[in-house]
Amino acid sequence: MLNQPELNTISKNDRVDHFLLIRKIELRSTKKSSDYLYTELGDKSTSLNANIWEGFTELAAKAKVGDVVKVTGTIEEYQGSLQIRVSSIRLATEKDAVKPINFLPESKRNLDLMKEEFNHRLRSISNKHLKKLLTHIFSGERFDRFCNAPAAKYWHHAYIHGLLEHTLEIIKICELMCEFHPELNKDILIAGAMLHDLGKIEELLYHSAFEYSDKGKLVGHIVIASNLVHDEIKNIAGFPEELENNLIHMILSHQGKLEHASPVVPKTAEAIALYQADELSAKVNAYKNVIEAELKTGSNWTKFIQLADTDLHKFNFTDIS
Repeated sequence: MLNQPELNTISKNDRVDHFLLIRKIELRSTKKSSDYLYTELGDKSTSLNANIWEGFTELAAKAKVGDVVKVTGTIEEYQGSLQIRVSSIRLATEKDAVKPINFLPESKRNLDLMKEEFNHRLRSISNKHLKKLLTHIFSGERFDRFCNAPAAKYWHHAYIHGLLEHTLEIIKICELMCEFHPELNKDILIAGAMLHDLGKIEELLYHSAFEYSDKGKLVGHIVIASNLVHDEIKNIAGFPEELENNLIHMILSHQGKLEHASPVVPKTAEAIALYQADELSAKVNAYKNVIEAELKTGSNWTKFIQLADTDLHKFNFTDIS
């Protein structure tokens, strides 16, 4: 157990004497062509920039994303954001007895309760073909990987168990849509929600840092999931072809637009419901977390958030009587 304050609890001018995980590291140059080492260092709570201006040659040659380092320094403010002014930094050794997994963020929800909720939703599927397929897919080692994986590298649900949490949110949104629109086929919509991001268990690496695998970069989670589902269906005798086509369509179209990497756009009511549910879960989670992590000191505004293409505001409702 690490005996150090979490980064999100320390303030400007506080002392840093921490083991931290390298989330980003690259050699950069100033406008005057002086080299420096840019790093982003983090724990489970947040990450901070930490530029190293001298004595970084050995670290730059040996360190990589996912390594743990021992850092001393102080917290300072630059352009409204906190960062670490590094006094010393070294790679952790075996004697330090720290592991990268100790620094990866985790879902705040209870894992066992989320598993129970997921399995309850699976058992509620009435279509025998879909239930058999889902039972085969979400079992054993594959289900363990699904439950442990993050949903993304950076933007939304980017923490251990995040994929399971994200999937459960989408299922709940889809169930609500079925109450509003009983014409929707609830079984295939919930099945699509469960399967849409399954490929992320192979797309993402998450044992030392959140990174894309070679397969993830070359194939992508949408194609990985659709291939996996197709292969599993081949092992189920009598699985209707039309049901397979509609289910795989939901996986292929769940990002909604061709420019968002979906090979097809949603063409059924269930597919558009899944796309919008996915968007709602991902965007609200992303905005909530980035507002919490990126508020400028003494302000209710974040810095400019590239992925949102805007800065974001936090309104303190507790101040309203």
